Amino acid sequence: MRYCLHTEFGFYSQALAIEGTVAATMGAAEARQRNIDRGNGDQQLKDSSARPGQVVLRNVSKRYDDDAESPPVLEDINLDVQAGELLALLGPTGCGKSTLLRIVAGLTPHSGGTVTFGGRPITGPGPDRGMLFQDYALFPWKTVRGNVEFGLRYGPRARRPSAKERNETVARYIELVGLSGSENKYVHQLSGGMKQRTALARLWATDPDVLLMDEPLAALDAQTRIVLQNELLRIWGQERPTEERKTVIYVTHSIDEAIFLADRIAVMGSKPGRIREVLDVDIPRPRTDALRAGPQFQRLYEQIWELIRSEAYRATVES
Repeated sequence: MRYCLHTEFGFYSQALAIEGTVAATMGAAEARQRNIDRGNGDQQLKDSSARPGQVVLRNVSKRYDDDAESPPVLEDINLDVQAGELLALLGPTGCGKSTLLRIVAGLTPHSGGTVTFGGRPITGPGPDRGMLFQDYALFPWKTVRGNVEFGLRYGPRARRPSAKERNETVARYIELVGLSGSENKYVHQLSGGMKQRTALARLWATDPDVLLMDEPLAALDAQTRIVLQNELLRIWGQERPTEERKTVIYVTHSIDEAIFLADRIAVMGSKPGRIREVLDVDIPRPRTDALRAGPQFQRLYEQIWELIRSEAYRATVES
């Protein structure tokens, strides 16, 4: 039994530390944050325009080698993510989209510049940021209910609800993602779409302020992907006021997906990874599939493709 528990916690810490739901990992993160609160107040941003949920990156760079002469993976990244917006990171393969997301998550340290959340430096993973992975990262030995409740049951003690509250929260989010009636199914009994719905419910149940999504629908077939794009907007609450929504940073290779989901799109270039342009998606919400065929959607699609066409081609012939 002790071995099983050790294996379970070890697996979850590695795969899902960003969700802020493993007590050991998050305990350390909470301790770091308390130190920042007590002793590092001078490091907080003085920008009065900063709002809760806002992620700010200033002159961020990343090198994987200690050698300062080695080519950077990311260079001079400047980006403001506003509270309640859905920002898409879009670019060719190898441009550093996922690396940038992991830096915001606190899973990968940056080499230069500053990264802050709500005015505080990001020094590691924390319960205020949750991550959704492309490969689901579900426990195969647990049911849908067991996966969704894991962060609530084993997360930081200060954030753990009572058993009654936990059961109510789990039931609410399972219903929200459309899996009522499948609570007792194991992972091997689920389709790809159901697995991703389970991962979505687990992410939302822990109530992070910022949702970090690393190509969460990329492994699904085309039809399921379209369905879940609509479901994601519904769960996120696209019909609600901005101040009632979670902040989302969404990595994707798909231009169509980025336009359909996002309020803004940060278009990245590669070698080194950089922000080429940040585009507003001036398509009203709520969005429906019919908008994909509209002239505004198509114009934005062509504009983005022109920005990344040459680098997207180069990525297919270079390592």
